Amino acid sequence: MEVQRNFFIFAFLFVSFLLWQAWQSQSFLNNKTNEKTVPMFHAIDTKKNEKQIFVKNNVISLVVNMYGGDIEEASLLAYKDKLHSSKPFKLLETASDFVYQAQSGLIGKDGPDNSVNHSRPLYFSNKKFFSLEDNKKELRVPIKWVGKNGVIYIKTFILKPNRYDVEIEYDIYNSSKETLKVNMFGQIKQTINLPKKRNIYSGNFALQTFRGAAYSSVDNKYEKYKFDMISNNKNLHIMTENGWIAMLQQYFAVAWIPQNLGQNTIYTSSLDHDIAAIGYKSPSISILPNTRSIIKSKLWIGPEIQNEMKSIAPNLDLTVDYGWLWFLSQPLFKLLTILYNIVGNWGFSIILITFIMKAITYPLTKAQYISMAKMRALQPKIKEIKEKFSNDKQRISQEMMLLYKKEKINPLGGFLPIFIQMPIFLSLYYMLIGSVELRHAPFLLWIHDLSSQDPYYVLPIIMGLTMFFIQKTSSTNHISDPFQKKIMNFMPVIFTVFFLWFPSGLVLYYIISNLVTIIQQKFILSKLEKNR
Repeated sequence: MEVQRNFFIFAFLFVSFLLWQAWQSQSFLNNKTNEKTVPMFHAIDTKKNEKQIFVKNNVISLVVNMYGGDIEEASLLAYKDKLHSSKPFKLLETASDFVYQAQSGLIGKDGPDNSVNHSRPLYFSNKKFFSLEDNKKELRVPIKWVGKNGVIYIKTFILKPNRYDVEIEYDIYNSSKETLKVNMFGQIKQTINLPKKRNIYSGNFALQTFRGAAYSSVDNKYEKYKFDMISNNKNLHIMTENGWIAMLQQYFAVAWIPQNLGQNTIYTSSLDHDIAAIGYKSPSISILPNTRSIIKSKLWIGPEIQNEMKSIAPNLDLTVDYGWLWFLSQPLFKLLTILYNIVGNWGFSIILITFIMKAITYPLTKAQYISMAKMRALQPKIKEIKEKFSNDKQRISQEMMLLYKKEKINPLGGFLPIFIQMPIFLSLYYMLIGSVELRHAPFLLWIHDLSSQDPYYVLPIIMGLTMFFIQKTSSTNHISDPFQKKIMNFMPVIFTVFFLWFPSGLVLYYIISNLVTIIQQKFILSKLEKNR
């Protein structure tokens, strides 16, 4: 039963590969770098002051610093900070040990956000608190600054109900006698090293989703860019029409989407105090004397809801990190969503998708057990060959291949279902830890969050027991070598330990998959016995 024993060895190596990936960096290196960078916008570093305004609709709450009009804080009102917490999740934050801000301004020859002398305009507002009323379709929050030459700059934040995209609009009235030239920029900056209180992966062996920068251009629909690259001054300098830039983390994203014509410059830079920045700069815009000009950009601050993000900008939905098996995770998530809309529970949806996947792979499973049964029947002949040519390993291999050919058996036939199931397993893993819809999604009893580990480790233990039962009924009873038998007996224990940190939704999938496998195994083997 060489093939059957190898199932557990292969599976063990596969899970070991998952852990190995967890110890590596969170994503691949992007080697397309350019040392040429745009100016380092140190000028956009926030000045500590009490001049702030507060803006909210029904899903997001923003804190805007009147120096430059940067968004210093953003809370997502529909998402809780932690399971059972009453506090909303804070995506953007400005604290002593952590900075995560969305910044924008006007630079260039006549821009008020001057990157040469590090000045920022101090905007004025006639109110401090702005809230979108229930019967309104839009909330406009204008802040104003007048330059020394009399030029009026009005920066307006536009929010709509149930929307996570915020429109930033600059209305510039050039009352001077000279043509003005400005560039709009949007930038996201974040502390590279997370403080312990924000590091949800601290001490966790599970695979992590990507945290870092990302961008989209004409040449690349979606590219991740590691913080390590930025901190080592291997910065981006890309000219592109349209596109967007973003900062990503598990479940949530912040992204600038330019709304201007012409080529934007996408850049990264390393700021002081362990801070990485990614941004864009628009082409130069001319404003003639005694004329007005409006410049716009969109900012996404919120959960990675794929349908909504796709409607905001092309390829923005690709920021949902499904890893290298995204082409499997995406259709699986769509199927899971359809099932959820029917049953109303993500846990039962996972159970149903398990039944569907096992039904699809049933012909392969049947072929596997038929191959195993034939291999089991050949064991006496294989043993005889090994004894007869015990001193000639090459002859043993030749004789066994002739035997397989004579009996019309593919010795690797038992591996095909394994190769099919492992990618499905991994794609489900990425789907569970990357889809915000499953964040804090309850199932039954003590399982209150299918995207995190079982707090009492009940599901991993049940999974280990089902694996032990499968192993006992199909493998170790036919192993004669005591050492190999001992290793196989420990396999369910090793897997149980690995699965302690896996999302409970994934463990639930594996339990149901094992239970269905047990039923299929009994059915197929009993049918084979009857046909003998």
